Amino acid sequence: MKILTVVGARPQFVKAAAVSRELRLHPSIQEIILHTGQHYDDKMSEVFFREMDIPEPFLNLEIHASTHGDMTGQMLIGIEKALLKEKPDAVLVYGDTNSTLAGALAASKLQIKLIHVEAGLRSFNMSMPEEVNRILTDRISDLLCCPTDQSLLNLKAEGFDTFGSAVVKTGDVMQDAAMFYSERSAAHSTIVKSLSFEKYILCTLHRQENTDDPIRLKNIIEAINEIHKQISVVLPIHPRTKKKLEATGLVLECKTIEPVGYFDMIELIKHSSLVMTDSGGLQKEAYFFSKLCVTLRDETEWIELVENKFNSLAGADKQKIVAMVNDSLNRKFAAGSDLYGGGKASSNIVEAIKKYI
Repeated sequence: MKILTVVGARPQFVKAAAVSRELRLHPSIQEIILHTGQHYDDKMSEVFFREMDIPEPFLNLEIHASTHGDMTGQMLIGIEKALLKEKPDAVLVYGDTNSTLAGALAASKLQIKLIHVEAGLRSFNMSMPEEVNRILTDRISDLLCCPTDQSLLNLKAEGFDTFGSAVVKTGDVMQDAAMFYSERSAAHSTIVKSLSFEKYILCTLHRQENTDDPIRLKNIIEAINEIHKQISVVLPIHPRTKKKLEATGLVLECKTIEPVGYFDMIELIKHSSLVMTDSGGLQKEAYFFSKLCVTLRDETEWIELVENKFNSLAGADKQKIVAMVNDSLNRKFAAGSDLYGGGKASSNIVEAIKKYI
């Protein structure tokens, strides 16, 4: 069996590292990786391939820095050409980016089997590009690998029982990666030693709904600056966020650093007092390393984290962000739960592929 995997953004590199490692244990399956180029510089892309031993992509389309429609269209053209040449038995896509949707559409148009890892997630906010991408990808997938019970329920509510596709609960591959690479990150990362303080909050901010809305961005920046007066805030700054701050004249008074690789990010999480983020993946990574999280969004796909009080939704309300951060700093992480499969997702995904594809 020949599988063509499409990746393009940081979270997909992390997920692909876990599943690709498992696929290599099965000689009957050949995997080739196509990189769309959505995240393209060394700090956002190449460092992940080096650190995590992800197989070198056979093709990098180098498509980036464009509008959603232009980017997705260019990717669709490039992926389709690759599929016609390589003739895989299946296409595997991860998550909810433009790369995900382009890979899914290309496979569907050519009637190639489609596998969606991280299927069934819903924020129920159709203004999010990611929500549209994941819904469309799910609908045309042949095998939907769901990370949680809630993702299964979401698909059932949408009628997937009658669509003829295979829906399987596999667990979350990001937990596989976190568990596997934690020991390696401790040995190779020096980023925590380079910081000038011991106690800090790790913060990331990049999502379009926050960076492209001047009012939301202003409120979040003011909240971060106020919190930084009480406890240091470390923020690896995303290129999009950096451009928006320069354009608006807003100033971050916290400790900003360049984007970091996976090993550095793991160590920053592990040694933090708390995580603040608008990232979907980082909400879970905080949980994997027993850290409470305050999410700078109005909703989340990972509602089980909120329901179990590991995550607090603060939106872009300055006072709410500050209050939730202070509350979380005064609470302890309640260990003992297993919400994401305990590190066996990659194995479950490969078994599902062998069974259904």
